[in-house]
Amino acid sequence: MKASKSKDLLSNRFWFICKIRRVYVPILSLILLLSFINSASFAQSKKDLEKKKEQLHKAIEYTNKLLEETKKNKNVSLNQLITLNKKISMREELISTITNQLGMLETQIVIINQVAAGLEQDLQKLKKEYAQMVVYAYRNQSAYNRLMFIFASKDFNQAYKRLKYLQQYSAYRQKQAMLINIKQKILNDKRIELQNKLLDKKKLRTNEEDEKYTLSYEKNEQEITLSTLQEKEKQLKRELREKQKAEDRLNRAIEDIIRHEIDAAKKKALADGKKIAPGATSLNLTPEALKLSENFAGNKGALPWPVEQGMITGTFGVHPHPVWKDIMVKNNGIDINSAKGAFARSIFGGVVTGVVVIPGAFKAVIIRHGEYLTVYSNLEEVYVKMGDNVSIKQKIGLVHTNEEESKTEVHLEIWKGTNKLDPAPWLFSKK
Repeated sequence: MKASKSKDLLSNRFWFICKIRRVYVPILSLILLLSFINSASFAQSKKDLEKKKEQLHKAIEYTNKLLEETKKNKNVSLNQLITLNKKISMREELISTITNQLGMLETQIVIINQVAAGLEQDLQKLKKEYAQMVVYAYRNQSAYNRLMFIFASKDFNQAYKRLKYLQQYSAYRQKQAMLINIKQKILNDKRIELQNKLLDKKKLRTNEEDEKYTLSYEKNEQEITLSTLQEKEKQLKRELREKQKAEDRLNRAIEDIIRHEIDAAKKKALADGKKIAPGATSLNLTPEALKLSENFAGNKGALPWPVEQGMITGTFGVHPHPVWKDIMVKNNGIDINSAKGAFARSIFGGVVTGVVVIPGAFKAVIIRHGEYLTVYSNLEEVYVKMGDNVSIKQKIGLVHTNEEESKTEVHLEIWKGTNKLDPAPWLFSKK
């Protein structure tokens, strides 16, 4: 009888020990791992998407402000269409961001459901087995039974092992109770988290529908504006030709200045008997100019905007006209729309190498930064003169406002020697 009871106890001991090692600990670890993935893996993505949404909302709000200015003029203008196109593009990007957020939330909800289901299943098993342990302990709770189990040992060594077993068995019961409490708390937390995610999803879905409704209204406005502008074909094409001629004159002026500086630098180098610095280009003939060039290039993507507030309405390169798609428009830089009274400012420290007055294009300032040149045109007033040293963000002029179109727009170009570069990647990204 004693041998049989000892065998049953030892059998139960191994059964419980195997369970805790092979089942409960791995499952709890898996649950905690999934919980960590759910909370940590998506945390940065959520933060990035929220930041992007906030920036897009601010950009759209600023665009609305500019559009209100253009609408004060009863005549529909090309600037109004361009600004509206920009707003629609940002609205579509905003909707795409919200859609990404919804997708991320749905993934999180699936993971939480899976974790909660696993927890629920494992918790039921734990409770069932703990109940079996309690029943077993109740049946064998008398001190007499425990003492008989120990005294039935063959020798002192076996008696010691049986005593340690009884201690471990008691500790294991406590551990099982603690494990049940832990899993119950995790399960409750996951249920609360799931409810919060479902509420977030509902809010985002409503937000997405609102933005889509606004987008459809804006696209309708876009079609009306485009139709109105198409009726003004002769006037707009004439203005386009005049603008292109003014830009051609500005390009020639910049190229003349570059050639003049190249010739002057070569003559000075020959007169002084100096050698060209290693790695220098035609505009980069001194160690000082080389250092300035390196600093300018090293700040690519971090340079400040040429106006305090604004949005890019004209991009670099050759593009179809916003009204007549068969007409290609060439842009040697970027156009940045800003508010009336905006000041143009230098995007980097350098030396004013030219102030150009172009009929039909107003005034332009050219600043040299070693082998790089930055050009700021469509200025009403200029606050610097040739030879001036300017610092980063220094005001160099007042941006011209076209009262007929209610448009305040600065044109920015970046040249490296005689090569024109796209300024957009050089400026600090607002997104």
